[in-house]
Amino acid sequence: MLRELKKQRTRQAISDVATRLFVERGFDEVTIAQIAQAAGVAKMTVTNYFPRKEDLVFDVHEEFAGFLAGAMSGEEPVLAAARRAYFEALSRRDALIGFSSADFARMIRTSPPLLARLRELHEEREVALAAALAESYDEMTARIVAAQLTGVYRLLFEEVQWRAAEGQRPETIARAAGKYARRAFDVLAAGLA
Repeated sequence: MLRELKKQRTRQAISDVATRLFVERGFDEVTIAQIAQAAGVAKMTVTNYFPRKEDLVFDVHEEFAGFLAGAMSGEEPVLAAARRAYFEALSRRDALIGFSSADFARMIRTSPPLLARLRELHEEREVALAAALAESYDEMTARIVAAQLTGVYRLLFEEVQWRAAEGQRPETIARAAGKYARRAFDVLAAGLA
């Protein structure tokens, strides 16, 4: 237990140092060696915790990928679960739906490697959701529903991130995202009901 806690703290400390350096200097300008030095750990320690440099930015990638699948309890219809999960995350101003500081959002939006990794994360989210839905639907139906829901989540994520990069206040972003989310889920309702 103590060892696991120490690992979590080390991982978080490395991630925090990396984020600070990336925001200050730019993602492409910072090396793993610089992160290791600033965090007071060996370069190998950084790569053991974060095999890809991009994962230092997206340190919650497992939570991101599993977010929608985790919302599917089987107790409520799929669309209702996706809508509920989104609005709960919206009320928390959750990073899993795009909320961040303006500097962090701009860093992602200006880095081709980070944008590519973000696309991969959205794809991982879709695969995870399709797998969760395959328990209730045939494989193709599960993939179709997952593609539609994660497509909406991706569009909403991009809207939140764009507004954050522009320096809009979280309350302003949340109002706009809520409006767009209601419209998006209403559009899906006819097809997924």
